[in-house]
Amino acid sequence: MIAIDRLSLSIHGTPILRNVTLGIAPGEIMGLVGESGSGKSMTALALMGLLPQGAQTTGAALLDGQDLLTLPEAALCQVRGNRIGMIFQEPMTALNPVQSIGAQVAETLVIHGRATGAEARRIARDRLDRVGLSRIDLDRYPHELSGGQRQRVCIAAAIALNPQLLIADEPTTALDVTTQAQILDLLKTLVAEDGLSLLLITHDLAVVADMADSIAVMQAGEIVEQGPTAQVLAERRHPYTAALFAASSHAPERQPQPAPEPLLVVEHLHRLYPGPRQLFRRGPPVTAVRDVSFTLHRGESLGLVGESGCGKSTLTRALLGLDPVQGGDIRIFGQSILPRMPDGTRAGVQVVFQDPYGSFNPRWRVDRIVAEPFHLLPDAPKGADRRARVAEALRAVQLSPDDMDKYPHEFSGGQRQRIAIARALITRPKILILDEAVSALDVSVRARILDLLAGLQGQFGLSYLFISHDLTVVRAITDRVLVMQAGEIVEEGPTGTVFDSPTHPYTRQLLAAAPRLPPQTELSA
Repeated sequence: MIAIDRLSLSIHGTPILRNVTLGIAPGEIMGLVGESGSGKSMTALALMGLLPQGAQTTGAALLDGQDLLTLPEAALCQVRGNRIGMIFQEPMTALNPVQSIGAQVAETLVIHGRATGAEARRIARDRLDRVGLSRIDLDRYPHELSGGQRQRVCIAAAIALNPQLLIADEPTTALDVTTQAQILDLLKTLVAEDGLSLLLITHDLAVVADMADSIAVMQAGEIVEQGPTAQVLAERRHPYTAALFAASSHAPERQPQPAPEPLLVVEHLHRLYPGPRQLFRRGPPVTAVRDVSFTLHRGESLGLVGESGCGKSTLTRALLGLDPVQGGDIRIFGQSILPRMPDGTRAGVQVVFQDPYGSFNPRWRVDRIVAEPFHLLPDAPKGADRRARVAEALRAVQLSPDDMDKYPHEFSGGQRQRIAIARALITRPKILILDEAVSALDVSVRARILDLLAGLQGQFGLSYLFISHDLTVVRAITDRVLVMQAGEIVEEGPTGTVFDSPTHPYTRQLLAAAPRLPPQTELSA
């Protein structure tokens, strides 16, 4: 149905893609996998005619025999959204924040002249129903929906005109495991019911293992291995494929030495939000955290897992002294931080956020970014001593002191996460809270960051509260795990015990939803 033949791409003379050749049959799901920067998204953008200025292409991209690379812009406008639909990685940026979701799904129908007015809204309602949003009103706006719901809106818009090819570019990155499983099941259902072809772009082999009929592995702009999914995963003829496979289930070497000394103690914590505003009064308060108790010891890694909306981020803000609580107590280093965190305590508890680029000031150089927490210290270093401390923190995360004079945009995603970790280490804390710190990274970069975190823990005796929806990561890096549902801790214990013998139905549900590579024995068979 679509055939890419020796596609090469350069932008302002810089080679991006080299002789990319692959074909997708009607009704086939093909997984295109590789690290960030390997050229996966550029391949999709070439098919859509959405390449940046300065792009030069050679080769062919045939859709039912028609070369998309030679079409003028007017003809490409008839292809986009009509014959080829695309689901982008981040739904919040792909959707228009000032336009209702119904209008955005109907827009494709109107632009291509398939329907207008009430008929377009009727079809939009049908498409949203198909993707599982039957209870969501057409007049809702993107910010009123969850991440998984926003991704479903993007899928509804992409399938509004029943395209022949659907391109899904990292459609489940940063979604929790149950939402991810629902989105992947939805895509499989659409392929089965509509007979469309699906190009699933991802960095995670575990995601495509159960989804794709065939896999193409891309490295540095080239297809290095492709074939039926089971064959590629079993043989892994190219070293890069083998490296991706190993990184997907990588567990860092750790020598945890938890001490009985409790650094963080949470007792019967409650956090309520005001109820939604109604006509003349507010509704009843919403409980975000309910009777949560746990302890984090010196040198320990404690995992916190659960779906989006279960209360993980609310609990994090309370631990950092950023949110008030309505009951219970939080003690850090033996002192209660309620109602206000004592002076000096905050320097000992630092946080690494999910999106390092979003937590940096893009106008600041790395030197200033890493040194930012010095204001928490009563005797903050200055001058040459300050730069020496920044250089020490950068070396600890395996970056060069020469990077101090660069800006955040000059680094890759993995390097920016290292800078975020360096900033967290600059005050020499005892506790690091890692809030989805590796969820947006590709598997090989994720493996290196996990190795880094394991090494830093051994070097500095850090205690980690590791918040993540990725159960593979939590299993690899934590000693104990807490499972959170609807604001409550429903199960806790040693990580291996909880994952191998879960007792709560919700824990079993999370584990069942998590994508995983088939065991080596199954591949060999």
